[in-house]
Amino acid sequence: MDAATLIGDKVVNAAGEGLGEIEAIMLDVRSGRIAYAVLSFGGFLGMGSKLFAIPWSALTLDAKEKRFVLNVSKEKLENAEGFDKDHWPSMADMTWAVRVHEYYDVVPYWEEPLRGRSDARTTAGSYRERPIESLGGLDRE
Repeated sequence: MDAATLIGDKVVNAAGEGLGEIEAIMLDVRSGRIAYAVLSFGGFLGMGSKLFAIPWSALTLDAKEKRFVLNVSKEKLENAEGFDKDHWPSMADMTWAVRVHEYYDVVPYWEEPLRGRSDARTTAGSYRERPIESLGGLDRE
């Protein structure tokens, strides 16, 4: 799957209700892992929508329907900590990162070993984020 094709993908919950679409993908460039999908929710024609950093491990790919599933209700998403396009949180803030992972009830990605490397773990001081909005990727710093 090409990372550029993820932008704009629909996200639904287990009941099939639309929760929004993927606006950006945030990478931990030191570990090479996808850290978060930035979900756009609400608003009309892109106006007034709220953004949410969703831990990548909280999403499940529904390849048949070509969409992602996030196991939360619309109400839970509406009450989640979000941000707007001009005021992104510091995704390197570990207090924020832990809070987001706890809200979506998933293990933080930095606590899981990298596939194929049992000794690999990231540390709080080695995190940088980078959204991929095209094949080349863009820094949001």
